[in-house]
Amino acid sequence: MRKFSISDIEGLIGIKAHTIRAWEVRYNLVPPKRTATNIRFYNEEDLRTLLNIVALNENGYKISKIARMDRMLISNLVGQLKNDLSKESMQLMTLCRATIDFDESAFVSVLDSCIEEMGLVKTMDLVIFPFMKKTGMLWQTGAIDPAHEHFASNLIRDRIIIEINKVEHTKRLKNKKFLLFLPETEMHENGLLFARYLLKSRGHDSLYLGLETPYSDLKKVVDSYQPDFAFTVLTSLNLGKNVNKIIGKVMDHLSVPLLVAGSLISEFDILVQDRLTPLKNVRDMTDFLEYL
Repeated sequence: MRKFSISDIEGLIGIKAHTIRAWEVRYNLVPPKRTATNIRFYNEEDLRTLLNIVALNENGYKISKIARMDRMLISNLVGQLKNDLSKESMQLMTLCRATIDFDESAFVSVLDSCIEEMGLVKTMDLVIFPFMKKTGMLWQTGAIDPAHEHFASNLIRDRIIIEINKVEHTKRLKNKKFLLFLPETEMHENGLLFARYLLKSRGHDSLYLGLETPYSDLKKVVDSYQPDFAFTVLTSLNLGKNVNKIIGKVMDHLSVPLLVAGSLISEFDILVQDRLTPLKNVRDMTDFLEYL
């Protein structure tokens, strides 16, 4: 069974470590286990319980009242809350728990409910991108396994593709052509797929190359396809400090304007360059297309 430190728990449930310790001291709420060498840790069942406690607390239950409940009652009450996914915090909590449990049915149910209620654009902006950022950081720190991140990412990928295929592509009077790709070493595809959805839903054409496109291929494809814009997404945390170098290398192989989106663009200072348009969030992406 996997063991979590209090810093792991802090990242997974979004509650500060000192608050978790206060719950333990005041209410004996989910006390940690200890190794043979007296190191504190939490197991997977403790994590599930803490996720449930946070869900109840964010929906009006006082910690003092929750502390008097057994784990079964806490779980049952959270199950009732899942019928109301109107709060982003509840959606994120449910996605986190479904990911930890490898519960495809629960994960897909959240996606279905959010997209039905808000549409794909708002779901990506308010739920999926924050969730992807959270799981990416937890994977990097070892709080969750790569398998957890891959599980969630592939379910999201499948759903975005379904939404893309639902769109009836109607060309605009002055539609543009976009080349969509991820550069070498970038393998997180969901942001690029979302860009494809936005373009198709707004009547533009796109050529989708997908992940890890060799730099040497970009010029050949541009010469052949002759796009009006190239579009890429940078999200991998290990690329962070080199983000401007990567953008520069991409632009060295392009002769058309480059749009670049992704979490790294919102987190790092992007050097101003001719032909470069950084898109820091979903609003930037939709605004650019709206006024194109």
